[in-house]
Amino acid sequence: MELLARCFNVLPLRDALAAIDAGTVPPRAVCITFDDGYRSVHDLALPVLRRLKLPATVFVSSGYVNGHTMWNDSIVEAVETLPEQELDLAEFGLGVYSLRSMPERAATLGRLTEASKYLPPQERSRLVGRLQTLVGERAAEGLMLTPEMVVNLDRHGIEIGAHTVTHPILTSLDEAAAQQEISDSKRELEAIVGKEVALFAYPNGKVGKDFDARHVAMVRAAGFQAAFTTAVGAITRRHDRYQLPRSRPWDDTPFRFALRLLQWLARG
Repeated sequence: MELLARCFNVLPLRDALAAIDAGTVPPRAVCITFDDGYRSVHDLALPVLRRLKLPATVFVSSGYVNGHTMWNDSIVEAVETLPEQELDLAEFGLGVYSLRSMPERAATLGRLTEASKYLPPQERSRLVGRLQTLVGERAAEGLMLTPEMVVNLDRHGIEIGAHTVTHPILTSLDEAAAQQEISDSKRELEAIVGKEVALFAYPNGKVGKDFDARHVAMVRAAGFQAAFTTAVGAITRRHDRYQLPRSRPWDDTPFRFALRLLQWLARG
């Protein structure tokens, strides 16, 4: 964040979109976003953003705001805490996973999380229930934002965007369920912050795999002004306003992160 504050022009997301339309984007323009709605955005990121006077947007999955645990955190908790043994999930079509060493647990976590993303929602819920039964007491509670935290983020200038209700892969749902996930997330978050929620991010965000043209139309019909994918690259005026790229800072060092941003901006 210090690198962004020092070397880039960090814009509120809606201001950046307006600047793209007007052709007035400043050089080295970037925006900061967070996904899902973890309380760490409020407790850890907000103080840093305020100190450096950086705007940001948080895309919140509205169904987890009231203390529920995201499905992936139930997987993390199970993989971290279950005894050294094999985790047999053949009944879900996911096979058997080893928990006998730390490297095997790490590999299991990656494989199981990726495989679970694409389970039908009811099967994924059944899997989470099974893991919670194995683990026992749910120590993962309290990881997500509360309604009061969402309001506090908003009051400090952090824009709240929508990220569906329960973070499903939209292509795994029938059309009625997908529409409900999209429109209800907007309605529920607007009820919390008391203002329009104008921006949306597709869960997982892979174009054609995690969402398709049907879901783009649903987002538009729900009244959102723009929507974001996880495609790589910088936003330009050529992009569909409901399929905007948005990439993640998973670089090893701040220098490599800055270099990657500058490469994208040069290509854009």
